[in-house]
Amino acid sequence: MQDTSSPDPETTMLLSYLDAQRRHVLGILEGLDEEALHRPVLPSGWSCAGLVRHLALDVERFWFRGVVAGEKAVIDAALTGPDDAWKVGPEVSAKGVLDLYRQETALADAVITSTAPSAAPAWWPTELFGPDGGVRDLREAILHVTVETACHAGHLDAVRELIDGRKWLVLTES
Repeated sequence: MQDTSSPDPETTMLLSYLDAQRRHVLGILEGLDEEALHRPVLPSGWSCAGLVRHLALDVERFWFRGVVAGEKAVIDAALTGPDDAWKVGPEVSAKGVLDLYRQETALADAVITSTAPSAAPAWWPTELFGPDGGVRDLREAILHVTVETACHAGHLDAVRELIDGRKWLVLTES
């Protein structure tokens, strides 16, 4: 563990890239109403709310609180809980899902800023994924989550454009 008041410069830099992708996820969804956030747009059937819930539970919570920090409740949920993060029924508010994502990113940040970049993971679910596929240290976990978040932000870009034509990044206007 390290002093949480002053994260290591490498951690600060890596976290800034992860935060940019997190902001992209939330930013591309701004202005969508409840129905649009719950509506499946692609043939695979996921909704924007489902993708954000996946990022909160299967990505932020799993990788940082589970793999890096070894929190027992997170590990137990990963090993025994339902694999249903992508499924968000109409009874679950989109605001609740977005708040969950913000909460999980804040909890993840607490783990990140209190862990040395070279710290080995506390846990890896070999029973789910086998002995390979884990990460060697916190820096690899941050990089993995940044890549996965960026990939899903791109998915949200495409879906948002299909919903109402809004684009996140426009380099040129035609």
